[in-house]
This record gives sequence, structure tokens and C-alpha cells, in this order.
Amino acid sequence: MLIGLVGKPSVGKSTFFKAATLAEVEIASYPFTTIKPNRGVGYVKIDCIDREFNTQCNPNHGFCIAHKRFVPVELMDVAGLVPGASEGKGLGNQFLDDLRQADVFVQIVDVSGTTNAEGKETENYDITKDIIFLEDELNKWYFGILMKAWKSFAKKVEQEGNFPKAVEKQFSGLKVKEDDVKKILLKLNFQDKPSAWSEDKLMKFASALRSETKPMIIAANKIDMPNGNKNYETLKNKFPNMTIIPCSADSELALREAARNGIIDYIPGEKIFTIKKTLNEKQKDALEKIQKNILKKYEFGTGVQEILNKAVFELLGYLAIFPAGATKLGDSKGNILPDCFLLPPNSTALDFAFFLHTDFGKNFIKAIDAKTKRALGKEYKLKNRDALEIVTR
Repeated sequence: MLIGLVGKPSVGKSTFFKAATLAEVEIASYPFTTIKPNRGVGYVKIDCIDREFNTQCNPNHGFCIAHKRFVPVELMDVAGLVPGASEGKGLGNQFLDDLRQADVFVQIVDVSGTTNAEGKETENYDITKDIIFLEDELNKWYFGILMKAWKSFAKKVEQEGNFPKAVEKQFSGLKVKEDDVKKILLKLNFQDKPSAWSEDKLMKFASALRSETKPMIIAANKIDMPNGNKNYETLKNKFPNMTIIPCSADSELALREAARNGIIDYIPGEKIFTIKKTLNEKQKDALEKIQKNILKKYEFGTGVQEILNKAVFELLGYLAIFPAGATKLGDSKGNILPDCFLLPPNSTALDFAFFLHTDFGKNFIKAIDAKTKRALGKEYKLKNRDALEIVTR
């Protein structure tokens, strides 16, 4: 799974990326600081199941703090997109191509309104334009890819049958699935054959395909700056069907850096921190401002952790699943609940078995719920935070 950070230049994408991953990346207030995409590991947060077993887990990957389990996900920060990106403006073709493998987009928006469409400093910029332009560019990107081969492709598929499967095969580089296409065709209900679709219909199909295969959440960044909260309310009213989360990537980065340096105890996504060392005036002032202007003011603290969680668990519907024995929670090295994996929605116990190892899937007999000790068949639909043992022959 790959989360793509998108948006125009100078809105805080690289700051968000660094806050989420603590990777060393260049952060500057001029357009196209990022040229080649940055990739790094961030984490989604769940309530660890170790508390239910009155124990403490030892993760192989990620980490656990106070029974909050952090499961790794991959993040990608690409260079800023500007109006006309789908036609190559601002190296747009290169940057869009970097996004092919993303499963979900996080659009970073500068809600302070102090950067224009190209990421240059300004005042009172209409930030609603940022969401409109980016949706438009992403949809045109899909449309352009479809148009290149559409006429010959559509006619050939009509002769052979199974249009959704053919679209999946033709556009697998965009992670398009057959079920995505079926869902879109049902929604659009076009009566004519695909080869006869007008450009307008093809654009509607491309837009729906993009929205289905690359859903997007909005990070209303720089919420603590003047006009930030007012512009955030404007976005919510203008785009009521979008998921928009108030965010301060700068504050999250400051808190995580302070925690890494042993200055505070801080669990990402929480609304409190504990000071561990004597602070100088600069440190004290910075932390007080974060506490007053962000943590005490907004439901999700800095918003960074909540955005990652919503992208993975709500937009994509992924499930956090623990391999766990019905009588033993440790692995051969004695590590307790060492693994937690993210599986797609509607995954079954058999899917989980195959995910762990092909032989587990081929030789599946049953799964056992480590919490209830109940035996489960191969068709059992997984639930978030399930803990299962796979029994094989």
C-alpha cells in the first residue's frame, strides 16, 4: 500500500512527509524543492490487542507505545503540481507518472491562503481553487491515458467481451481492478457501447475511475496561521462530501523531533505531551504555542496521524490483522504478538492464510480466533483487530 502526498508547490508536503516519517528531506519555501519523489515509512495507529491479553507486545515492524500499535505504511511525497500539469506544465507529466502506484492521495492544502496557484507567496488566495484544480488535473491525467488507446481498445473489447476485465488489464499500471470498473459502469449507466462514447462520456468515466481507484483526503495544513481556521470552514462548506482534516505539519514535526531528542514524551496523534527535561525559553514558548493553538483547539491534535489513519482505514477500508496462536501469543524467539498486517477490505480467513504463506492457503483447514478460541471457516470475513491462528493439514 502506498499513500501519495499531492498538492501545489510550497504547501507543506515535505514537512508533512518528514513529520510522518522523520526522514531527512529538504524543506524550503520555494516551488519545486522536491523534484524526485521522496519515499519513506509512516505509521497508522490502532489500539493494540495486547491489552486484551494483559501483556505487552514486541513488534517486529513498527512500534507500540502505551498499548497504541503503530503499523508501517509507505508514503511518497512528489513535487508540486500546478494548473496544466496534465499537459506537461511544471514537469507535470513526470510528477503525475510518479503517482501511478499510489493507492490513496492526501492533498496538502495551505489553508492560510498565502501561496498562489504556483506556490508563490501572496495574500488572501482563494484556497477552494486548489481542490478544484487538483481534482481536474488528476481526472485529465486519467482521461489522457485512456484516450491514447481508447478507440482501438474499445472496439477490440466489444468483439471479445468482458469490458471490465479488459480495462483492468489495459490500465493495471494505475492499479485499476475489474470490480472498480463494474461499480463505475453501474453508477454511470451509459446505454451505448464504449466505442461510441463521446469525449464528454469518456471524461466522466475517467473521472469516476480516478475517484474510485485513487480516493483522496484533504489535509487543511497551516491551520494555526492567520485565516487558517476561517478558510478551513470555507472548505468544509464548499466541499461537504470530502474528508477534510485540520492539520499543522509543522507542529507535528516539532513534537516528534522533541520526543526523539528525549525532551518530551509524545504519542503521535494524541492531544497531550509530557515534558521530561528543563526547557530553554525558545523551547518552552514553542511547545506552549502548539498546546494552545493546536492540541487544545482541534479534535485530532496536529491532524497528521488522523489523516493517515482515515486514508488507510476509512477511504481504503483496510483491516489490521494479528497472527496469534490460540494458546500462545509469542513466536519462536519469544516475541509477543510480533506482527500486525494490513489487509484489503472483504478479506477472508483464507485470504489471510495465503497472505502469510502460499502453503498456509493451499493446506488451510480452519482459523482459530485467539480472543474467543472459536473455529472459523475459510469464508470468514476478517474484522479490524482480529487475531487469528491458521491451522493447516
